[in-house]
Amino acid sequence: MANPHNDLFDYTAGRWVFNDALRHAERRLVFDVEGLRRLAAQSVGRSPDDVVNLSKLAEGGFNRIFLITLRDDFQMRSSHYGLPPFLWAARSPGIRILACIGQRSWNRVYLHGEVISVLRQLTQLESKMMSLSFPAGGSLYYAHDLEKVAGRAAIQLKDERFCLGPDARLPIWYGRRSQLDVDRGPYENAEAALVAAARKELAYLKQFGQPLLPFRRERRDCYQYQEQWPSAHIENLERYLLMSSSLVPRDPALGHFCIRHPDLQQGNIVVRRSSDSGWQVNHDDPVSQSMTPPSLPENIDDLDETERTAAEEVYLRRLVHYHYVTNTKEYNKLHYDAMTDPMCVLRSRLYYHAGNPREGETLELKVALIRATERWGTLTGGSAPCPVVFDAEDVRETMELNEVQTKADKAFEVWQNMLGLGPEGWMPTQDYEEAVALCKQMKEEALAEAKSADERAEIMAHWPWDDMDEGKYM
Repeated sequence: MANPHNDLFDYTAGRWVFNDALRHAERRLVFDVEGLRRLAAQSVGRSPDDVVNLSKLAEGGFNRIFLITLRDDFQMRSSHYGLPPFLWAARSPGIRILACIGQRSWNRVYLHGEVISVLRQLTQLESKMMSLSFPAGGSLYYAHDLEKVAGRAAIQLKDERFCLGPDARLPIWYGRRSQLDVDRGPYENAEAALVAAARKELAYLKQFGQPLLPFRRERRDCYQYQEQWPSAHIENLERYLLMSSSLVPRDPALGHFCIRHPDLQQGNIVVRRSSDSGWQVNHDDPVSQSMTPPSLPENIDDLDETERTAAEEVYLRRLVHYHYVTNTKEYNKLHYDAMTDPMCVLRSRLYYHAGNPREGETLELKVALIRATERWGTLTGGSAPCPVVFDAEDVRETMELNEVQTKADKAFEVWQNMLGLGPEGWMPTQDYEEAVALCKQMKEEALAEAKSADERAEIMAHWPWDDMDEGKYM
């Protein structure tokens, strides 16, 4: 018998054209609905009997926002994810949650002002959040919760209700990585954090590593459909560790630990419906002049509906980026300095690819390592020689493979866009059946056009929108 609360427990905004059941199982979260009703009523001095409705207002991939309605039409919101109580305890104000940005139909003048108003508030909020100092890096816990877990190191904060404990990010614990006895923090300094991510992955590969095809099936042709041995990734992780102590920014202010939203994007910004109508932009100040504001195409009114929508989406993304950067420069100078450091992207790329779970490839990490050797002086700000040296022929072969893979990625992105698919084959629930049918049709056409039995076998075994076994990659 179906649970009457499944709509609350499950992710319902989208589906995936492959491994749909697995993605939904990952996101399903069962909780005590009646307990939530009771606590919500108690928080405003009411009886649980006064709660007449509890519904899902919005959701992300792994979080929900619920709307709770009482008898007199009083409404409140509760979420699985949001500004943690720590920020309230630290007196860091938040933006009140009422509706999602992007739900409003297009009105260019109004939207422009709304974006400016929201991003000004957002960067001011982010500045206050990032001004909070932490003695180490890791994840934030209630102290009484971490006390229940044996062997978990913790660093007490000034407010004794909270503490810093092990890093809880998914790449640290993904699959069999949860079985490893490795350092997950708290990290005493930035170098410790940079090192721990790679050492975790090294430990995993030495215990569980095996030859794997690239997880991303559109890339397998680049490797002639051959499994890749973990030894190559182990070698690149060891190269990264030789570099890691030199990757910490020389300015100590850029190496301190702070709190920030881990996935700051438009879909995760929720604001009031009523915007500040008194917005103005001063284009004479140095901040505004430091970047060129985006604009819509001059012929926007002559475009058909599809072209117009695409142009407006590009404009909105650029508008958000422009005002986020300019407001960050004005309200959060330290963060602005960090993200505009010429080597920020390369440092981030090295750390990301060294700590991310291996998906049958090592190319992206190796390319980043090669780039680091080429820009070592600028990257480290010193004159010491780079501890890693690549053979010229190895560099040439790596960059040739990278070019082939980049072309494959771009071609696949075109197909994804044509099908209306997002990452991992995601799409809105209402479009799911049509997308599955299109993927099936494309596969049938590809099989019909195949010139040999081997080519047909490759299509059958590696079609990027079929279900697949992910167990070996965990």
